[in-house]
Amino acid sequence: MIMMMNKFNRSIRALSAGAALSILMMAAPAAFAETPKDTLVEGFAIDDIITMDPGEAFELSTAEMTSNTYSLLVRLDMTDTSKVKGDLADSWTVSDDGLTYTFKLKSGIKFASGNPITAEDVAWSFERAVKLDKSPAFIITQFGITGDNVTEKAKATDGSTFTFTVDKPYAPSFVLNCLTATVASVVDKKLVLDHVKPVTPSADYKYDNDFGNEWLKTGYAGSGAFKLREWRANEVVVLERNDNYYGDKAKLNRVIYRFMKESSAQRLALEAGDIDIARNLEPGDLDAVAKNADLASESAPKGTVYFISLNSKNENLKKPEVQEAFKYLVDYDAIGETLIKGIGTIHQTFLPTGQLGALDENPYKFDVAKAKELLAKAGLKDGFSVTIDVRNTQPVTGIAESIQQSVAQAGIKMDIIPGDGKQTLTKFRARTHDIYIGQWGSDYFDPNSNADTFTSNPDNSDAGTVKTLAWRNTFESPELDKEAKAALLERDSAKRAAMYQDIQKKYLANSPFVFIFQQTEVAGYRKGLTNFKLGPSFDTNYVGTIGKE
Repeated sequence: MIMMMNKFNRSIRALSAGAALSILMMAAPAAFAETPKDTLVEGFAIDDIITMDPGEAFELSTAEMTSNTYSLLVRLDMTDTSKVKGDLADSWTVSDDGLTYTFKLKSGIKFASGNPITAEDVAWSFERAVKLDKSPAFIITQFGITGDNVTEKAKATDGSTFTFTVDKPYAPSFVLNCLTATVASVVDKKLVLDHVKPVTPSADYKYDNDFGNEWLKTGYAGSGAFKLREWRANEVVVLERNDNYYGDKAKLNRVIYRFMKESSAQRLALEAGDIDIARNLEPGDLDAVAKNADLASESAPKGTVYFISLNSKNENLKKPEVQEAFKYLVDYDAIGETLIKGIGTIHQTFLPTGQLGALDENPYKFDVAKAKELLAKAGLKDGFSVTIDVRNTQPVTGIAESIQQSVAQAGIKMDIIPGDGKQTLTKFRARTHDIYIGQWGSDYFDPNSNADTFTSNPDNSDAGTVKTLAWRNTFESPELDKEAKAALLERDSAKRAAMYQDIQKKYLANSPFVFIFQQTEVAGYRKGLTNFKLGPSFDTNYVGTIGKE
């Protein structure tokens, strides 16, 4: 039997990527001893992926894929997350007035296609992201950039020099941190233009083409350590090594992310050798990993917070007393001791621990009597009925069920509507939910990322184009938004931190968001792996350095 297994594995290693993928997808645990030596296989709940276009992608799983397949001007410095380091940029300077950032590109760099990377590619990548105006575009447009001025504000001055001009003298760390976001990924202009689709201009979209958006949903035009070979929704993502990558070449030929939703299925596959890494393990399965001599685990605190959000389109949920009542109807202690044990810590504010200005205060406790007082004050002493949209993965489902039971004690009947990541996100983004339970990871490692999305809502109409989390819940807080904007211009770090703490205290008392916990990402892996590490954010889980013994 052992001889047959070894022969089987050698055969897999000799197959093409497509054939190897097919066998990996079909193999039964009892018949498969180990993954190919040149391939990393991860079990991962990747059902939130909607598109692979970096100008549109705004999901946690997608950000990990794009961070491994696309290059940026700068990236977060993993040795000191208060700084950034050059990626495609060799160096950069900031003008004396604090408005113009000038980047010099590394020489001799290429896209996976073989096309040279020039400052024109950088400029066009910014232009397409702004003009497409998809969900993440605000990360660039918040600097006063529009479709009308982007070609002047983000431009190539020569083949290796790119300038980016902002509207105010922001703290440079804020600007540079924004440029580490997926939306600032550099795409291969020449390649994408070969796949542009004509579009009829309209009141909502005034350009005559889609800037390759339809093709890039599943296509690839990057220059990262890996290139995207294939994405099949709710099934698999396949990455292959990019031998044109300017930096250290990836140690493995390919990475396969297998869609696996259940923690127990991931753990069993890990134990059987069907996968090398299990990414969504629950506390019980983590305990089993710890007891297995062939397995180990890796963990890292993440800048990701989990919350329930109440849509103010619902007249009952719009009432401040109801919003506060919900904060007393979460059994935080029970959730912390069971559902998120080892994978998160109770955290009730929007800035995650580890970021500038984080407020580590948890003032709310499970208190049904207090919640009933607040509901009565809102004229709802007999309760009401409501729905909650829930991604059908753990621990989210378990948290929703816990909250369903606890709010029932105050007379609130809450029906759970389960769905995959794409379904629940689409509904949330359309503002058609009552209550949504989800997670938010900072788009860039700066407190403004969370402060802005939770407070800013300049146009609360359904036609609003700044689709922050505040907008998705029809929540307006102009005073807090004003304070958050002022914090952007404060260059003294201590004063800036104090400003964000003040905003969070006010937000705790009056907002439709109930923050539950901050994620600690934990993954189980087979001990034959080398250099496997989880990063501090959802887009810093790099796979290029991982090898196999």
